[in-house]
Amino acid sequence: METPAPIEASPGPASSRLGRPGVWMRRHPGVVTGVGTLVVTAALVIGLWNKREDFVEAFTSASLLVLSGAIALQVVWLIARSEAWHVCVEAAGGSVSRRRLYRAAAVGYLGNLFNSSFGLGVRIATLRRTAPADSPNAPVLVAAELPIVVVEVALAAGLSFTLIGPLNVPWWVVLGIVVVATAVIGGLTRFVRDRRDGFWRGLDVMRGLQSRNVIIGLVMFATGAQVVRNMVVLEGLGVDISVFDAIALLIAAAAVGLLPVGPTLGAATAVLILGSNGVAVVAAAGALLTATGAVGALLFAGWALVDRLRPSAGRDLEPEADPAPPGPGLAI
Repeated sequence: METPAPIEASPGPASSRLGRPGVWMRRHPGVVTGVGTLVVTAALVIGLWNKREDFVEAFTSASLLVLSGAIALQVVWLIARSEAWHVCVEAAGGSVSRRRLYRAAAVGYLGNLFNSSFGLGVRIATLRRTAPADSPNAPVLVAAELPIVVVEVALAAGLSFTLIGPLNVPWWVVLGIVVVATAVIGGLTRFVRDRRDGFWRGLDVMRGLQSRNVIIGLVMFATGAQVVRNMVVLEGLGVDISVFDAIALLIAAAAVGLLPVGPTLGAATAVLILGSNGVAVVAAAGALLTATGAVGALLFAGWALVDRLRPSAGRDLEPEADPAPPGPGLAI
């Protein structure tokens, strides 16, 4: 008589959820971002408490010209980034109009105020909802974002030497970053060379020389707009920085932005990179960068809403009806 094998107890729902924190975090990104925002906000409040008057004075000292310039440059970045996305989507087989894609992008960039992944999800969902017949499916749209990210990563790696001074990073670390980024990009390029179906269609923009150069040019232009925006705000508050400092701040913001820090990104990154110039004033500059970025995103989204409600916008959203066949008496 065989002895029955012992039955292993399966974990209950509670233990299953506790045993897979990564799954829980992916399913509740809003909660994770909220907690991260609260933690970073508390750290900033504690660190700036004794300098709160200096922070408020610096935050309120920005002139209207500085604020307007920062907002305008943010809108320029949003337009350039949207155009890069349009080029990628078009290369992936999409036929959605530029105006309609810009409207979807405008809604999605509001989500970037929380984190870039959430913003991308909103952009894709909005485009699929408003142009299901003219846009690729969701996996292809996700892949269509990768060429832009790859160019941004390559550009950041090439400029990572600007982090040596602010963070006291050894030169060999920067060299390692460049080598790893080059290897990853080269390996990815070779890996997708012969893959053109399904998800991989989103990378078609990198297969043609002209479209690839367009993406590189747009990303470089958008990056330049952000660097200038950093300088406008920081110089406007009296912080003496170089172009390299502004680039380092941008690279650090992109890296820190991968964490769930929400709207505290600007102030936290500014303190991390430029804290030696005065914690209160650079934190105020970082907060202003976040605030003006939010206003720029709201203006872009406001345009999208107004454009969507225009009487003529309906023609852009609905397919044209086939012309009626001529009547018997009109036949030629």
